[in-house]
Amino acid sequence: MRKRFIRVIGVLSFVVLSSSPITGLAHANTLKSPHYEFQETDLGGGGLIPSSSANYQTVLSVGDSAIGNSNSNSFQFEGGSQTTKDPSLALSIMSSSADFGTFSSTAPSTATIQFSVIDYTSYGYVVQILGGTPTYKGHSIPAMNNGSGGPTTSSPGTEQFGINLVENTDFCGSGCNLGSDPNYGQFGAATAGPTANYDSANHFYYSNGDTIAESPKSSGEIIYTISFIVNVTSLTVAGSYTTNQTLVCTGTY
Repeated sequence: MRKRFIRVIGVLSFVVLSSSPITGLAHANTLKSPHYEFQETDLGGGGLIPSSSANYQTVLSVGDSAIGNSNSNSFQFEGGSQTTKDPSLALSIMSSSADFGTFSSTAPSTATIQFSVIDYTSYGYVVQILGGTPTYKGHSIPAMNNGSGGPTTSSPGTEQFGINLVENTDFCGSGCNLGSDPNYGQFGAATAGPTANYDSANHFYYSNGDTIAESPKSSGEIIYTISFIVNVTSLTVAGSYTTNQTLVCTGTY
């Protein structure tokens, strides 16, 4: 029995949560009065745009003395020179297919793919996964949701298909490692991450349409690894099992 590919594609969408109709774009007011104006929410020598009036002028420095994100429940800004005022949300599929090789009834078959989300001053996002389990001629490998809504462990000799988004260590015996935790890089915020059913090491789950990762606010660039696992029985129908998965990243405001 051979599983050729899981193919993964990405879709970026946007949802604005509001209690009133949306009639146009909303922009933050510039900080100004009849006597002064702040550009890029910047005051001091760290930015490229000088702040000045008839009575003073800041002196530009080489580089920034501080960069990064500052936020509260209702406000946030990115520190640094010439930061754009426009929000940005981007989804990138870094590896779009996975090959399990030959299925075995005595050991799990595994594969991984990676995707990244860049979230800059756009508040939060959710990432959903859509698609069926591996199928051949009408026979589908059952999803690892156990009918009870919770992730489960690998059980060779039982038909199972599941995923998670964390590092799995020795989940099927000594030296059996799979996947990795989210990579937050230098500037990624740990407020982003896998959702509850997909963040338990050595436990796997799958439900079509589930949210697998999310962030409640801007979080920089995060690289996620999806770990796939398939188990079969000795009586599982032989053939080339395939499935397509779609990742949908939706911005929330």
